Amino acid sequence: MTVALRGRSVGLGLAVVSAATFGTSGSFADSLMASGWTPGGAVTVRIGLAALALTVPALFVLRGRWRSLRTGAADVAAYGLVALAGCQLFFFNAVEHLSVGVALLLEYSGTLFVVLWLWLRHGQRPSRLTVAGGLIAIVGLVLVLDLTGPQRVDLVGVLWGLGAAAGLATYFVVSSHSDAQLHPVAMAWAGCVLGFTALAVFALVGLIPFETRAADVDLGGARLSWLVPALGVALVATVAAYTTGIAAARRLGAKVASFVGLAEVLFAILFAWLLLDQQPSVLQLIGGLVVLAGIALVRVDERDGATGDDAALEIPLAGASSSG
Repeated sequence: MTVALRGRSVGLGLAVVSAATFGTSGSFADSLMASGWTPGGAVTVRIGLAALALTVPALFVLRGRWRSLRTGAADVAAYGLVALAGCQLFFFNAVEHLSVGVALLLEYSGTLFVVLWLWLRHGQRPSRLTVAGGLIAIVGLVLVLDLTGPQRVDLVGVLWGLGAAAGLATYFVVSSHSDAQLHPVAMAWAGCVLGFTALAVFALVGLIPFETRAADVDLGGARLSWLVPALGVALVATVAAYTTGIAAARRLGAKVASFVGLAEVLFAILFAWLLLDQQPSVLQLIGGLVVLAGIALVRVDERDGATGDDAALEIPLAGASSSG
């Protein structure tokens, strides 16, 4: 195995961890919303608590490197305002006009936006294998999100959903900047601080409905304090998910990281089954396998391309320094 291939393997592992931790957000948030929280209240508290939890680790990694926060200001602004706050605002507006499953499908189409961006901005024309993988993954998502029946759709909602997709694409593109000097922890912290500020303003002016309740919730068959899912969605589905997601995208690139990120919906169904007793249908399970097949095609395409392009540059681990 070579240094570059090992880096991609680590990146793939981090991407799966990120997708899995993101996948817990639905179960944690659903338990809060069932007790009277609005989606806007849940996500604002989620991002705010995450920013708070990341403060000390971020200050630690930034010691002596405060300049990186200034040089990375454009990435932080795009990350916090578009990928975090903007994506949430667009999605909330989308579900006012669309069925939730349709809104989610449109948001996840951000993966295709990433491919389009890389083609138009960097000249990375997608191969037939990537196109096939993308189409297969979208078909799988239709099955997983149970969109085979009648759905509520209108043009305004579709436009809001495409805005959420652009926010998701921004997350992967900005996260993948391999030359970024800003540590993933510091990047996640700065983005959460900015995102929380924007969401709080949106809530104050009424752009998103904001309501929370300090009442016990049902989670995993037990009656628990609201703090349990609130901390869960902040620490697991935000702190862990975003930091590992940034680290993964820097190793894998935006395209592969975004396709692996589609596994989030599969983990979401799994956790909803385990924690909320929402058993998936056979069609959803089949859709999950189809999504994985699409991800695998894109991964194979990227791996084959990297092997051909980088083979002469990669250094065998056997001859590499342990400090490298």
